[in-house]
Amino acid sequence: MTTLNETHDPSLTSWVASANQPGTDFPIQNLPFAVFRRKGSHEAFRGGVAIGDQVLDLAAVAASAVLSGEAAKATQAASADKLNALMALGQPVWSALRLALSRALRSGSKDEGKLSACLVPMAAVEYALPAQIGDYTDFYTSIHHATNIGKLFRPDNPLLPNFKHLPVAYHSRVSSLVVSDTPCHRPSGQIKPAGDSLPRYAPSQCLDFECEVGVYVGQGSALGSTLSLEKAAQHVFGLSLLNDWSARDMQTWE
Repeated sequence: MTTLNETHDPSLTSWVASANQPGTDFPIQNLPFAVFRRKGSHEAFRGGVAIGDQVLDLAAVAASAVLSGEAAKATQAASADKLNALMALGQPVWSALRLALSRALRSGSKDEGKLSACLVPMAAVEYALPAQIGDYTDFYTSIHHATNIGKLFRPDNPLLPNFKHLPVAYHSRVSSLVVSDTPCHRPSGQIKPAGDSLPRYAPSQCLDFECEVGVYVGQGSALGSTLSLEKAAQHVFGLSLLNDWSARDMQTWE
């Protein structure tokens, strides 16, 4: 079971003033990772951490030598244009980095002077996919969602019996994952409207979208090995929101 540590203390405040404002998405208790660069620049993308209305540049933090030990090792890994190297280091290193950043960003920290130079206004940055994603598996987790989707394909038998016994999942198109604000195009493919004798190639007329939770798996497991539920959380690097678009008319025909 994952337990909360000192980084989640609700009484913590930060020397980054915007992180203390009511309603902020990124108080010091929430330090999410991203890959970013300044808008319109040719800078290399690198890892960053949100704090208030700022992004803490982890490549700059690594260069500042403010952190030490496992946390310093983590900032070096996070200086790349993808977070895979950081994710591969494992949970103890991720936790060490989070703790070190939390302490360095707290009110009264001796590191304020050095780290303030590592902040970039969030309004001035653009983002890339945070990781090189090699595999993407889509899970059904809601019985209501599974039933509603099942009605599209099997009106008389919408919920198959396996749903209540195993995590129903399928592999999706990794190549179609894009960062927020990327323009999306209506997909075209084979569809077979009711009454048509043959399928035809056309733009989707039944485009669905769903708000989902994405889970980033950090360290993997050895091929052929098993992983207990008790240890599963140790492999989860983080979560994100995912807007999943589905061409239901193409799926029905497929």
